[in-house]
Amino acid sequence: MAKYKPYSYAQGVFIPVHFDHQIQPGTFEFTLSNLIDHELDISIFDSRFNNDETGAPAYDPKILLKVVLFAYSRGITSSRRIARACEENVLFMALSANTRPHFTTIADFISSLDREMVHLFRDVLLVCDEMGLIGREMFAIDGCKLPSNASKEWSGTRGDFEKKAAKMEQAVERIISQHQRTDVSGTEREMKKRDAKYSETLKKQIRKVRYWLDNNDDKPGKTGKPKKSNITDNDSAKMKTSKGVIQGYDGVATVDSKRQIVVHAEAFGEAQEHDLLKPMVEGTEKNFAVIGDPEVFADTRLTADSGFHTEKNMGMLAAKEIDGYVADNRFRKRDPRFLDYERYKERHRKERAKIEGRSGKFKTADFTFAEDLSHCICPAGKRLYRSGVNCNIKGLRAVKFRGPKSACLPCSLRSQCLLKPDKTEVRQVAYFYDRTEEKKNSFTEKMKRKIDSTIGRYFYSRRLGTVEPVFANICSTLGLNRFSLRGKVKVNSQWQMFCLVHNLKKIHQFGPGYA
Repeated sequence: MAKYKPYSYAQGVFIPVHFDHQIQPGTFEFTLSNLIDHELDISIFDSRFNNDETGAPAYDPKILLKVVLFAYSRGITSSRRIARACEENVLFMALSANTRPHFTTIADFISSLDREMVHLFRDVLLVCDEMGLIGREMFAIDGCKLPSNASKEWSGTRGDFEKKAAKMEQAVERIISQHQRTDVSGTEREMKKRDAKYSETLKKQIRKVRYWLDNNDDKPGKTGKPKKSNITDNDSAKMKTSKGVIQGYDGVATVDSKRQIVVHAEAFGEAQEHDLLKPMVEGTEKNFAVIGDPEVFADTRLTADSGFHTEKNMGMLAAKEIDGYVADNRFRKRDPRFLDYERYKERHRKERAKIEGRSGKFKTADFTFAEDLSHCICPAGKRLYRSGVNCNIKGLRAVKFRGPKSACLPCSLRSQCLLKPDKTEVRQVAYFYDRTEEKKNSFTEKMKRKIDSTIGRYFYSRRLGTVEPVFANICSTLGLNRFSLRGKVKVNSQWQMFCLVHNLKKIHQFGPGYA
């Protein structure tokens, strides 16, 4: 017969716990505690309190900061879970000196950190710089889109919300009229009770929508059309990710290539990254100016992906004399290593076009023009002949080309080439002199030539290995993969806290005296 070790629950044991002995050198909690006690300026929290002569004593900000940052390093962002850990986990008890702050105290501390987080982030950045963890050889900028504490179901324009409120009001009226028509039997009484509860929920949501409509307008978009707002968190945005559409923020980071230290971090409620390069560059310059390096981009290269590429952004980099390497959306198509990759996407494109009802018409960019502009070649490989020189089209000089009937009429690509293939006989194309000359001298074309060079492709290839591991560490390893606060100010401070924990981990791993 099997034999097991005896055990009994009817016994107790006294375990002496010395909190200072729990925080051992070589552990992350030791690094965190030592940095907060000796390296960071915690006096910035003193302005929060006015209890010198009267009032109850407050929790020491050092204690709260240690507890919160250690919890974030374990992927714990809930204030209730942090408070419970201070009661049950020996390491949390040691860091808090068994003071056991209430979850409301922790929640208030985290949500109001925006006033001090910038200073804390720069203090840690200065520590990293003094330890030689920042190389200043290359910075990489990229964004990580994370969901926020808001539902995408409550996104839309004022017109969408008006329709939503009207639809819910009709549902409430339908429930009330149905109750008036039915007899009151036992089963129907239960149904009426359930419908009444649902009706109250709808009324609450209607009041929520109507209140928002009375106090808010549509957010203006670049094209003049309104952008989608969100009733719960109007600073957030609806954005596409590899995992579907989310309601959230884009956490953007500037990362140094030596040890992947985040030198600047900011969260934006923007679905597109076109307007985010300038604030990130300026924020990086400001951080380094504070720690004693106002000309950080004098010798430091900057890389960013195609999401940040616009003519305006390239002009900004040129004006600031920053050695930038920013890919455009056709960068990979020009790469000789990816000559054949398009053929794997062709079938997918056709299927998507069919499903979405798009025609996939050929554009001028699909035509190849001869150097002397004597002719051009269409996507079907047929020759279009010049039909006009120095033509004036909307104030621009252009050369016109026209296809022969013998080539266009029997062509199998007529449906893709002509808007009205049943009525139009041949295709016509215009080559604009002014646009072409302006394009050749644009900042975008200069960046294309720069990044297509051998040295340009080399530096840009290092971007991926610089910034992406940071997001992998924050979102996957640390488990900080969503924002729990609302509003840009609070979410921005939380994103900076995510990146601050990442930098503290780097100090623990590579910093002299801690590694």
